[in-house]
Amino acid sequence: MDHRLLGRTGVRVSPLCLGAMNFGGGTAEAEAVRIVHAALDAGINFVDTADVYNAGDSERLVGKALAGRRDKVILGTKVHGRTGLGPNDQGNSRLHILRACDASLRRLGTDYIDLYQIHRPSPDIPVDETLGALTDLVRAGKVRYVGCSTHPAWMVMEALAVSERLGLARYVSEQPPYNLLDRRIENELIPLAQRYGLAILPWAPLAQGVLAGRYPAEGPLPADSRAMRQPGQANIYADRVTPSGLAVGRAFADLARSHGRTPGQLALLWCKDQPGVTAPIVGPRTEEQLFELLPVLDLSLAAAERLACDALVPPGGVVTNFHNTAPWMKTPIA
Repeated sequence: MDHRLLGRTGVRVSPLCLGAMNFGGGTAEAEAVRIVHAALDAGINFVDTADVYNAGDSERLVGKALAGRRDKVILGTKVHGRTGLGPNDQGNSRLHILRACDASLRRLGTDYIDLYQIHRPSPDIPVDETLGALTDLVRAGKVRYVGCSTHPAWMVMEALAVSERLGLARYVSEQPPYNLLDRRIENELIPLAQRYGLAILPWAPLAQGVLAGRYPAEGPLPADSRAMRQPGQANIYADRVTPSGLAVGRAFADLARSHGRTPGQLALLWCKDQPGVTAPIVGPRTEEQLFELLPVLDLSLAAAERLACDALVPPGGVVTNFHNTAPWMKTPIA
């Protein structure tokens, strides 16, 4: 396995990151622990969660699973979403970030977070306030590195400029949605990351399962699909399962099988081996799903496979009606 540098840092991470969004929700405690142990045993040394995943249960289960192995893992979590009923229990203010970090440390059962990420932008909060709070967490030893998630390229660049000007902690990574059905980050975000040394940690590399062949061509969505299990997040799950996306997904599945791979393996492999990508985030719900994808750690995308995928969705393109629009913006994130 070839480990990859986490942006401009000297930290080396596995080319796949284990995502824990299902833990405490679709994945019960015992299976969550087994998934983490299996991933670590296979060589994955990078685990990602967030304080809002299943009301904090994801962090708690990750902490339990890492007991005795914490120092072998690069652990990431995120802050931004609502964690309480109060007016200050969300967002990227100094107040919320400092409170939320302490709460995450308690749930994770650790003294430090390797990668603390701003989960979404807060357009009404100056970025220097956010970066100042993150800088204090780094200086206090509670956080090693900081990053962001699902930020448009211009916001990432603004944060880098403010960090440079004010001498504040600098983002080392961005975590965007990225898969074959939506390649728009190739237009601006990927070139920015390559120029300024940012790690790209894509989420949804299987496009909510569309590229893994988990949805039928017609009829109701499967009850155990993410689009059905998380209906409250329809803007990023159910709304992405569209007729045009499913059509490309069926063609992609045929392509994968013709190359001797499962659709899920080829979707993840394509994402892992795209220029500028550090480690796609794999969020299995079951051990079986994890075991299907683990071989990708040691695979390389063949030139013929790359060309065939480009023929389905060209570089920088997006499948029509495949949504990726942030609620605070009128234009899609890139």
